[in-house]
Amino acid sequence: MAKISILGAGSWGTALAWLLHNNGHNVMVWSIMDDEVELLRKDHENKKKLPGVILPDDMTFTGDLKTACSDRDLLVTAVASPYIRSTAHSMKPFVKEGQLILNVAKGIEEHSLKTLSDIIEEEIPQAEAAVLSGPSHAEEVGKGVPTTIVAGSKKEATAKYIQELFMSPVFRVYTSPDVLGIEIGAALKNVIALAAGIADGLGYGDNTKAALITRGIAEISRLAEAMGARSETLFGLSGIGDLVVTCSSRHSRNRRAGFLIGQGRTMKQAMNEVSMVVEGVYSAKAGLELSEKYNIDMPITCAVNEVLFEDKPAADAVNDLMLRDKKVEIEVDLWEK
Repeated sequence: MAKISILGAGSWGTALAWLLHNNGHNVMVWSIMDDEVELLRKDHENKKKLPGVILPDDMTFTGDLKTACSDRDLLVTAVASPYIRSTAHSMKPFVKEGQLILNVAKGIEEHSLKTLSDIIEEEIPQAEAAVLSGPSHAEEVGKGVPTTIVAGSKKEATAKYIQELFMSPVFRVYTSPDVLGIEIGAALKNVIALAAGIADGLGYGDNTKAALITRGIAEISRLAEAMGARSETLFGLSGIGDLVVTCSSRHSRNRRAGFLIGQGRTMKQAMNEVSMVVEGVYSAKAGLELSEKYNIDMPITCAVNEVLFEDKPAADAVNDLMLRDKKVEIEVDLWEK
């Protein structure tokens, strides 16, 4: 049995707390919001963010960060990506030397263009950061729906340790050394999911969705490879796997926000209506900055930025994508002479 703290009591943190407790671990959940902590203690259910998932009576809830970070085998950062740096900064005084911190949020920091594991190790240099990502909606994980995911770490032993903690009959965990590729896929699939939602909101069909998914993974892969990641990672669970589920699922807040934008809402109106952090909005700017930094063509990411931040009509953005210069699909000269 491991002692594990989940830092962040949103839907994903709550689902993972349920999973890890079912695996026999001692689980503590921390939230920065005192009212959320009190409701969890009272109801043992996150009625707002993950209704129907009942947490066990012996699970501990706290609003004290020192308590959450002290004497634990694993710390899991499950706060939304825009709050990873501030949370890590607050954690630093309470984190022991060599502490393993597993990040399960998805995003890239705007302007610094750092991945979330890089931010954690920058803010808490005495810690070791790893990641967990893949096609895994909290609403299904919290109900024991079979799910497959990947644990990423620079050290094989660390990845296998995480695999052992999380693995269950309904939660299969693979391992990978390509932390960068996992994080790039996890962050930028949310941008493509916004585009897929916009297309749905405009009333387009399956053909359009398939085009966005396949061309979306192509541009994410180009960027990831330019940054030093492996293309195989982007065609695995944290790449195409997560992209398919996020672009298609009714649980996806990024697809939902895009759908509302496609129907005519502004970005801010859509975010307010979804009422949870839409991480693709934050990752869109970072994705565009990365494409410019590495000189990688990312037309879907560019189009999403124009719709979100330049008030470009969504239908015009789709039209411009369709009318781009003619391209080949695979950049390999295999034509018969």
